[in-house]
Amino acid sequence: MKINLFLLLLVSAAVTKAQTNSYKFKRDITNVNSAWHSMKLPNQLYKNANIDFKDLRIFGVNGKDTIEVPYLLKQRADKVTSKNITFKQINQSSNLSNYYYTFQSDTTNTINQINLAFKQDNFDWQVTLEGSNNNLEWFSILKNYRILSIKNNYTDYKFTKLSFPDSKFQYFRIALKSTVQPELLSAKISKTDTVKGTYEDVKYKTFQLKNDATNKETVIEIALENPIPLSYLKLNAQSDFDFYRSIKIEYVTDSFKTDKGIQYNYANLYLGTISSLEKPEYNFPNTITSRLKITIQNNDNKPLRLSKLDLKGNVYEIIARFDNPKYAYALYYGNEKAVTPSYEIEKFESKIPSNLTFVALSEEQKNPAYSIIIKKPIFENKAWLWVLMAVIIALLGWFSFKMLRN
Repeated sequence: MKINLFLLLLVSAAVTKAQTNSYKFKRDITNVNSAWHSMKLPNQLYKNANIDFKDLRIFGVNGKDTIEVPYLLKQRADKVTSKNITFKQINQSSNLSNYYYTFQSDTTNTINQINLAFKQDNFDWQVTLEGSNNNLEWFSILKNYRILSIKNNYTDYKFTKLSFPDSKFQYFRIALKSTVQPELLSAKISKTDTVKGTYEDVKYKTFQLKNDATNKETVIEIALENPIPLSYLKLNAQSDFDFYRSIKIEYVTDSFKTDKGIQYNYANLYLGTISSLEKPEYNFPNTITSRLKITIQNNDNKPLRLSKLDLKGNVYEIIARFDNPKYAYALYYGNEKAVTPSYEIEKFESKIPSNLTFVALSEEQKNPAYSIIIKKPIFENKAWLWVLMAVIIALLGWFSFKMLRN
């Protein structure tokens, strides 16, 4: 009986170890006291976890029992919704150098954005926007707002979006100050709402700026302490004059050693324009990286004054269902061969409670159950190779002798 119990314990331990032994690292989960909890992934985790998070697993252990905990991985990014509002153009007029366009809706609507499209490719105009509920008394919304379009062999840039605080009127009137007749093709009026995500400031280790006169560009290389999610970049760019230049933001994918030192391979993260008309702020998909490269094309212009930058990244959060608080739980990761888990709770996300208690993750530790199966060569001792060769030579000699006799 004692022997059977001992064997059972050995089998149970082997099964538990088999579930976790392919993961290099673990972090204990503390204060589990209900069915649903959430936890924030710590920044230090990204260095050793797979970049696609396929290897994240939560296991609970209670004596000989081991269970896998289902979870959802959420990225707390901004959620932007835009609703087009139907307005019809009811009037177009001009007065000296001002051109007016009036739009009406059947009801009073709240808007905060108007996207304009013109037939002209090159212009630089001042815009005034007003609102009214009776088409008689007008209230100012925007004054001296600049819109711009430049198209030539070097640049194809448009800034024709009017953004303003929520304004609720039945009539809206746009006044363009121009020396020529603007040819308005369309005006898309909308209400845009943004639910702010959760961001964390990211500190960089080094900031290296180089003005390349040969290629007529400015290159900034930023190195981070460790791989970390990035989704926002803001440059401190200054100039004595208006500017609009192409900008490219890249992130490092891998590196390799050469005679000239470590070289990096980059992939595009953002392609666009840096302009004095718009804030030099750039949003892009949350990307885990340890290095960035920013390239600004100056052409024949004087380089911009770039002093510093701000970096932010969206927080990754795990929402997990713990079926039994009595178990000891831990988050495991560090398995390059892991595949993305499939849990049923993603089909019933709407039933997850909205108010979740955060649980803490301990410091990273090496998983004691981790083991690597090393395929050993058939013959580790070279003496066996000599013995095998001698046997093969003897067999060949014997067959040769037998053939000669026949």
